[in-house]
Amino acid sequence: MNKSDFYYDLPSELIAQTPIEPRDSSRLLVYDKNSDTVTHRHFFDLPELLRPDDLLVINNTKVLPARVTGIKEGTGAKISFLLHKRIDRDTWETLCRPAKRAKKGTMLTFADDLTGEVIKEGEDGARTLRFSYSGVFETILNRIGEVPLPHYIHKQLKSIDRYQTVYAHDVGSSAAPTAGLHFTDRLINELKAKGVEFAEVLLHVGLGTFLPVKTDEVENHKMHSEYYCVTDEAANKINNARKSGRRVIAVGTTSVRVLESSSTLDGIVHAGHGDTSIFIYPPYKFKAVDGLITNFHLPESTLIMLVSALLGREKTLEIYKTAVEEKYRFFSFGDACFFQ
Repeated sequence: MNKSDFYYDLPSELIAQTPIEPRDSSRLLVYDKNSDTVTHRHFFDLPELLRPDDLLVINNTKVLPARVTGIKEGTGAKISFLLHKRIDRDTWETLCRPAKRAKKGTMLTFADDLTGEVIKEGEDGARTLRFSYSGVFETILNRIGEVPLPHYIHKQLKSIDRYQTVYAHDVGSSAAPTAGLHFTDRLINELKAKGVEFAEVLLHVGLGTFLPVKTDEVENHKMHSEYYCVTDEAANKINNARKSGRRVIAVGTTSVRVLESSSTLDGIVHAGHGDTSIFIYPPYKFKAVDGLITNFHLPESTLIMLVSALLGREKTLEIYKTAVEEKYRFFSFGDACFFQ
């Protein structure tokens, strides 16, 4: 299977640069697999579209100010680092630019109370950094770091909170789980009042989610691992829903990857935590997911491949063609889809 099999033509003007307000006023493309029909709604219509006993699985990760700039010792050169995975208390896997300036052993100053050393070099700008600091690392990071927006967004946000879900809790992501950006507290309360249940899982979004596929053959792409966690409470909710025949609907591809990483072939989800590098593409057979709420994804990305595993490649590209014709807004701050 070739990467080019997942290409579609997207006019640049359809790439959303700013989030719509209020959050739940975004458009919602709804595809019903049973009737093979597409309808066009809004996200605030979700209470009409979900069943009273549906279970929504959400990713409660919170984006950290993961972009920091260091001054190289001896030269004064500036090097930008994107923290994407914590290895231990003081050590992080990062992406850096320009990478040629950050050889192993490079010492950097990020602030008066924060320095770092490159202890390992990887491919494509990957560097492992060990930090030294006085005080609390997260407090320093909140002071000097920037929340990294995707490269295709060229406008500054009025409030960085708009790049967090309203239920974000556990800090550790380099990017937001963007399907969740459409939810408001009011909408969540309305869904709960109807009987829709929520289960919270965790996946810290890093390179595995947003790095492009660089190999021509999809099967040769290597996914970077990301940390995930499923609590006993979440596993019980999901398994009870499946046992009683209720739908388990993932909010976002990151929630899908958690569910599929933590479930066995019988569809039972097991509590636990660890790293996952699961790569979902056709003809993957899903074990624990019945439906998906997600945004529109980049051409040839691992995310559109995941959607294609759920719907089929041709159907996915057909739906995306419809979305382009209907002028939906694409990517992180764009509109949403509901596949049921």
